[in-house]
Amino acid sequence: MNDVVSALNIQDPMAALLPLRQQIDQLDSQLVELLAKRAAVTAEVGRVKQQFALPLYVPEREQALIKARRQQAEEAGVSADLIEDVLRRVMRESYQTQEAGFVCCRTSGDKVVVVGGAGALGQRFVSLFRRSGYLVEVLEQDNWHQAKDMVQGAALVLIAVPIAVTEQVIAQLPELDTDTVLADLTSTKTGPLSAMLAKHSAAVVGLHPMFGPDISNIAKQVVVVSHGRDAEKYQWLIQQFKVWGAVLTEKSAQQHDELMQLIQAMRHFSSLVYGVHLAEEQADLQQLLELSSPIYRLELAMVGRLFAQNAELYADIMLSSSAVTGLLQRYQHRFNQLSHLLAARDKAGLMAEFAKGQQFFGPLADQFLQESRRLLQKASDERS
Repeated sequence: MNDVVSALNIQDPMAALLPLRQQIDQLDSQLVELLAKRAAVTAEVGRVKQQFALPLYVPEREQALIKARRQQAEEAGVSADLIEDVLRRVMRESYQTQEAGFVCCRTSGDKVVVVGGAGALGQRFVSLFRRSGYLVEVLEQDNWHQAKDMVQGAALVLIAVPIAVTEQVIAQLPELDTDTVLADLTSTKTGPLSAMLAKHSAAVVGLHPMFGPDISNIAKQVVVVSHGRDAEKYQWLIQQFKVWGAVLTEKSAQQHDELMQLIQAMRHFSSLVYGVHLAEEQADLQQLLELSSPIYRLELAMVGRLFAQNAELYADIMLSSSAVTGLLQRYQHRFNQLSHLLAARDKAGLMAEFAKGQQFFGPLADQFLQESRRLLQKASDERS
């Protein structure tokens, strides 16, 4: 580039930049054209996948593609991280273009009844089943008098109601056909799964989508499967989730609930306390944001995100198990222990506690460092 500027022998920096910017504009235009061509191909890939009921998300294929392009980038003297960032963003977009319609993993036109289908998460699954060719009916409190007729002949009755009323709603269901699958989407599993097994003598499965209704698609999203009864009779439902791109992981109801105490209940409670503390301290959020580097801005965003959502839902999650109270009491005890070290200005004690965490996380600490670095780079790119 220095040669270009010297050859032009131009004193005006803007004039010197003009031909270079024109080249960049041309290259960017070519990039857009290439991305459009790629999108057309991935749309065709989506149609083939749907034709043969193949999963939307295939991790092995994605990993191989990223590895190959990173190697190519290094050989070309281009940042491999840059190429990976671009490709992951492009692939995320391609998953959305492949979501217009899905193959039906059962008989096309089979009926699915979503109890609570007018709710935010329920609506998400109503849409997914309809786009997969199922006849979907929504059962709510105002049309419960039609429940008996509605569930008759259903391939699936899916419970998508608030945690606090899930078991009550299950108990009130009319008798289901012997070939109907009964499933739920509740974020606790032991109680709802037991209630479904008591209510329905045929196929039963507990499901927990580990995402909220605000996601653009469920590709790569985790769904926990807690098996109930007659698993072979709901394999079509499991396959349907795979076709949608979900990542399925199997856990017993007890395992699930124990893990959720740490993954959901405690984290939500910690965010609640931090957010309320900021409010009580009358913190100036705008000034906090002005002084926040991407990592602190991201942490603040994760806390603030909680308060943009349904208070009843999160209260129900935190109250979902009596064991959560004991967990939080132990957390408070450890908080107080470290607080005393801080008050005593015990540097050695604080470092010893830090070492416990280092030993616990082990090699994952470095992995998380790299993952968070990529997130922070994206957060920094998006900051205006």
